[in-house]
Amino acid sequence: MTTGRVGGEGVTQQPSPRGTFLEIAAAVRAEIKAHPEMTKLPPAADLMKAHGVSRGVVLRAFGALQKEGVAEPVPGGRWRVVRASERADRRPLEDRIADIITDEGLPVGAAFPSASVLAERFGVSRPTVTKALDKLEAAGVLASGGQGRVRTVRALPIREERS
Repeated sequence: MTTGRVGGEGVTQQPSPRGTFLEIAAAVRAEIKAHPEMTKLPPAADLMKAHGVSRGVVLRAFGALQKEGVAEPVPGGRWRVVRASERADRRPLEDRIADIITDEGLPVGAAFPSASVLAERFGVSRPTVTKALDKLEAAGVLASGGQGRVRTVRALPIREERS
């Protein structure tokens, strides 16, 4: 808030919040473009301080960036940069793992990649992959060979068409 004198009287002028979030979004977008290595948006507190705005205005700027496909929220209240070259698959992990069977043409009875290999491939932890594999076993897509044995393809996954 700034105070100025107009005609000899003290007048309080409030900056217009309308469009401020767009200016912040433009500044963040420029920073992302200037720094190709940037993976996270600046913390909301830093932007609040730098632009002298409320948290709500900063979050609205983040929302504008999300609509443009430039950023997305991640757990913990942070936001990550989404590059044009990245294509994020938001389907459940078990669906993405099941796609391996059809994408790689694995026949029934074929050995399936290990949880460790899948964890590295999808960038998640091994326990997360194990849970997804357990769901595929329960659905009858994979057969478990037991501890230390290789999982095999039991049936081809059925892809549901969604409108």
